[in-house]
Amino acid sequence: MPFLVLDLEMTGPEPDWNEIIQIGGVLFDDDWHEKGRYLTNVYPENEEAFSLYSEKVHNISLKELEDAPMIYDVLPELENWILEKLNIRLPAGQLDKTPYLKNVIICGQSVINDINFMREAYRLEKMKWPYSRTLLDTHTLGYFVFRILKQNGKSVPRGLSLKDIAGYFGLEREDEFHNALEDAVLTAQCFKEIFKLANAMRISL
Repeated sequence: MPFLVLDLEMTGPEPDWNEIIQIGGVLFDDDWHEKGRYLTNVYPENEEAFSLYSEKVHNISLKELEDAPMIYDVLPELENWILEKLNIRLPAGQLDKTPYLKNVIICGQSVINDINFMREAYRLEKMKWPYSRTLLDTHTLGYFVFRILKQNGKSVPRGLSLKDIAGYFGLEREDEFHNALEDAVLTAQCFKEIFKLANAMRISL
């Protein structure tokens, strides 16, 4: 099953009011070999929901988004990019991509929030959700793995934010602002480090 490590920047925290303004993703095959990276800005249809608070987080102004594509163009573009990177060619006349994307697992940091925004975008554009219903979350994995480490007297990060988890592994953002692709890459690196920890664990019964 392929894995898409996804990160979004939004105009605010509410999926039914705020919108996606940037999508970043790193695609991996079944064995976690990287297949490609994706980044695009998105122009929000609901300009009223664009908040100054969110701009302070991602450092993207509404003016900078003037030439960005709309979400109804971005969603199919992302689907096509995934198929291309996985070397999947649709049969002639095949429009429904779901049979070819239904095994793609969306991964991320507290990824349910990103999935909720993506699902709302699909709903508003009256498009069929094509991806797996399974998800993979660094926050949840980190909670479990670091709990085991702590019980065995090992050091653990102070919290479970992306910054805390990444810092524990000696990783960090390039600057203070959030960028969807940079955070997706950082999250993917954290996944690999957590997997290494899990692979090294042994249970004695």
